[in-house]
Amino acid sequence: MKKLCALLLTAAMVFSMTACGNDGGSDQQTSAGADKQQESAPAKEEAEAPAPAETTAQAETTAAEPEKEAVETVTLNVAYMPNYASLWSVLTGIDQGFFAEEGIEIKLWEFADGPSEIAAMEGGSIDLAYIGHGAHKLCINGQASIFAPSSVHSTDRIIVLPSSGVTSVDDIANLAGKKVAYNAGSSSETALNGALAAAGLTMDDIDAYEMDATNMVAAMSSGSVDACTAWNPYSVQILNNCEGSIELEFATDSVNLSSWICLPDYAEENHDILVRFSRALYKAMSYSSQEDNYDYAVGLYAKQCAKDKEACLVETGDATWFSADDVKSGIADNTMQDYYTRQQQMFIEGGAVEGEVPLENYVLFDVMQEALGN
Repeated sequence: MKKLCALLLTAAMVFSMTACGNDGGSDQQTSAGADKQQESAPAKEEAEAPAPAETTAQAETTAAEPEKEAVETVTLNVAYMPNYASLWSVLTGIDQGFFAEEGIEIKLWEFADGPSEIAAMEGGSIDLAYIGHGAHKLCINGQASIFAPSSVHSTDRIIVLPSSGVTSVDDIANLAGKKVAYNAGSSSETALNGALAAAGLTMDDIDAYEMDATNMVAAMSSGSVDACTAWNPYSVQILNNCEGSIELEFATDSVNLSSWICLPDYAEENHDILVRFSRALYKAMSYSSQEDNYDYAVGLYAKQCAKDKEACLVETGDATWFSADDVKSGIADNTMQDYYTRQQQMFIEGGAVEGEVPLENYVLFDVMQEALGN
């Protein structure tokens, strides 16, 4: 009996110690759970421990700067021409990562002129494109919509050979009866019309040859034509290759704009993409429109087109390059609207556009303002 009592007593002591051990573990788990609840719940009572200072700061930062909503990454086929005016901003946007920030990947495709770009958009191979002045008449006539301006200039140029008999802007009238090359539907045709008008001539007074801008170099080099209206880089090639050639600059009564465009149907279906692209583009324009950054932008252009950088630097003087602030203030004070109105009037006077068209029919000021944060 004594042994039995001793065994029973020993068993009772072991059971008691085991029970105390289990209770201790249960208390620890409950305490940990309470701590987690305090971290996630707001401090409403004094009894609750305040959130750590680090966590509070993080919460305030999150509230002040909400994370950007994830956007679908898109790949855009973008048309350009091999000149600085076409590439100065889009290459900056790619190189600086501004398009990547908007979830946009750019694939660049080279074209000789604006009408060819618009034809490619109509064929479905191109989404967006840069155009020079001349192709804007196609926008006015309803073939494309303008969603961002790029640059402006108020002069035009014509290149003449000694055979033209022209030595200055004062004797452009000597082009009468001469062979002159131009590219129809582009800024080349616009420049030629301007030069002829300044001299009191029309297309009927010259022997006009319509050709691709790339062919003008060969035509001028061989002496097949006496003059032409080309743009960079072709104008530089002509001046370098043709002995005695000179480029004459003359003022016009209108403004020559370059812009970014898409098809009207694309604009209706992809408003958000246009805003995102424009937002990145304006950041790039604000950077590379600064004279201190010309060298950087020209370097990107020269690399893209496999050209000599030093030779390309001259193209920075071809126009006034808009910054985002220029576009924003220009819309606010109607400078931009006036640019496009004056441009349209010039096309009407030249017969390329039949009659006045409301700007809102083809210039997407709402996209510009949204991208600029207006």
